[in-house]
Amino acid sequence: MYWGVDVGSTYTKICGINEKKELVEMSVIPTIVNQDEIVKKYLKDKDIKMLVSTGYGRHMIEETFSCPVISEIKAHAKGAYFFNNDAQMVIDLGGQDSKVILLDKSGGFVDFKMNDKCAAGTGKFLEIAANRMGLNLDEFSKIGFDANKKLSISSMCAVFAESEVVSLIAKRESASNICYAVHESIASRLASMASKFACKSEIILFTGGGALDSFLVNLLSEKLEKTIIPSKHPQLTGAIGAALCGYEIYKEI
Repeated sequence: MYWGVDVGSTYTKICGINEKKELVEMSVIPTIVNQDEIVKKYLKDKDIKMLVSTGYGRHMIEETFSCPVISEIKAHAKGAYFFNNDAQMVIDLGGQDSKVILLDKSGGFVDFKMNDKCAAGTGKFLEIAANRMGLNLDEFSKIGFDANKKLSISSMCAVFAESEVVSLIAKRESASNICYAVHESIASRLASMASKFACKSEIILFTGGGALDSFLVNLLSEKLEKTIIPSKHPQLTGAIGAALCGYEIYKEI
């Protein structure tokens, strides 16, 4: 088995592939303190031919397992391309950052842009806004379809953007309309990043936890006028990419 571990800011994703590059095992667990020990316990009795780590906490896993590490950019590019090799672009929305990755014909990355300056353009803002409204993320990802007013949130900072959400609640705006405003804010930032690249493909792959949000997928598709396809296992894409790299490294030894 070849394993990939993606230690993100919110969740840690673990997956294992076999000799046929089939996804055999996968897990998503919250990222907390001493995450390397939790991963070590999870993999204790597993067959490990090669393990590769990625994500914000990749060096923690590197120190514990003495394993290779790769960037999130490479991991998401390789993982997304593995399931759909028609796309030239990947948009990733994680808990702490968002990024747009331009792919070459073999699934390697040519260039990328990242927003990690503030949580207002990331999945964390979706979580903050949903909590403010007493909704879980699944509920929050759907009610925007019922919006009848196109409200907007202008703040680039998550703290001030949250204040705008609170203000809209105080004005008795509907949950659907507030949901629209939050999603529109994030979709606009992602679309702005993506538009910096010339992408001839009509298909853009969407990875990360944000790709599970159906209303965000819809808005992003409208703004970019392209087909946005959530990658298969979007939350696990980075871990899958790391496992695939592990497979390649082992075969080259």
